Amino acid sequence: MYLFVFAQKDETNNWLVTSTGKLPSLLYGLGDDRLGGTKMGYIDTNILLKVVDSTNDLYTVQLSKFHRAYIDKNYIRHDSAMKSRPYYLTGSFLVKGDSLYDYVSMHLDEHLPYKSWMEIEPSKIMVDIYGVQSNTNWITQLQSVKEIKNVYYNQVEDDVVRVTIELKHAQHWGYSLSYVGKNLVLRVKRQPAILDLKKMVIAIDAGHGGNNSGTDGIKRKTSEKEYTLLYAKSLEKNLKKLGVKKVIMTRNADTSFDIKDRILFLQEQNPDFLISLHFNSSANELVSGVSTYYKHIGFRPLSQALLKRMLELKLSEFGNVGNFNFTLNQPTDFPNALLEIAFLSNADDEKKVIDTKFRQDVSLKVILAMQDWLKQLHN
Repeated sequence: MYLFVFAQKDETNNWLVTSTGKLPSLLYGLGDDRLGGTKMGYIDTNILLKVVDSTNDLYTVQLSKFHRAYIDKNYIRHDSAMKSRPYYLTGSFLVKGDSLYDYVSMHLDEHLPYKSWMEIEPSKIMVDIYGVQSNTNWITQLQSVKEIKNVYYNQVEDDVVRVTIELKHAQHWGYSLSYVGKNLVLRVKRQPAILDLKKMVIAIDAGHGGNNSGTDGIKRKTSEKEYTLLYAKSLEKNLKKLGVKKVIMTRNADTSFDIKDRILFLQEQNPDFLISLHFNSSANELVSGVSTYYKHIGFRPLSQALLKRMLELKLSEFGNVGNFNFTLNQPTDFPNALLEIAFLSNADDEKKVIDTKFRQDVSLKVILAMQDWLKQLHN
């Protein structure tokens, strides 16, 4: 129990703590794979959490009467000054826009935990706020909003409030969720006024780098970190040749760049969308082909467009993979997709990867995929 000595007990003898650290996240359960447990999503720092149990690396936290989650112990701060209240309430909502974004500001008594997700057809952002009762009798919506169509809520459980934000466009362009004072604020990105690739800010991530080498080729020991950078630079060069407004690179050399630091960097840069380039590997040398990955259903169309164009290079199809647990697919701030170009563990694929013409062909297909994706948004 020594881990809890600085935490404050509530009236039920559980421990009150707050979230801290770099991009803390809540997990659904105790399961794990090579990319970690399945995440409910990132949460803000200073979120009040009630610890009810402990495993080796995780705390179990009670979000509401019927909902629990798990959080890495490294992302918890103990504070003896914290006090529990008998209940927490929501207050008024304000929906407004400025010159760049739309906002939903939801007043709460405390920094309570939450979960958010995207829905499609029609496009919506959903937010569950845990451990709270509604006292929201005012939802003021101003004419300054441009992407938000409507906002409403339901008390779906005695201590869970669900907020629905309907959007005007089918494509999700991203959002962020954090506390500003006692307000939980959802910031919604608007669809660009002109859906022209040349007008976009595009982020390219060359996977791995520095002390994270990734995988190696089966015959030529092709280095993933080396070739992701070569492919990223080729894509950057062709985008600039096309006249793209701005290209953001997460790395331009063989440097170490922590994956969470990449997210924080990209959040600051605020691209219109992100493509992360990688090469795949399998214990089965016969497995080959191209695949694309997304976490959030609202960002799937970009990954689908990438796969369709890449298959024109006569690669076998490994598939389009959803709910993927890769860290750079987790942010909701901007559309993102992971492209696994080919398998370095397959001899034929590796031979393609080291071919300079193939590298150029991949670059051009990725650009065509971006244009395809934007073009379908006009329909």
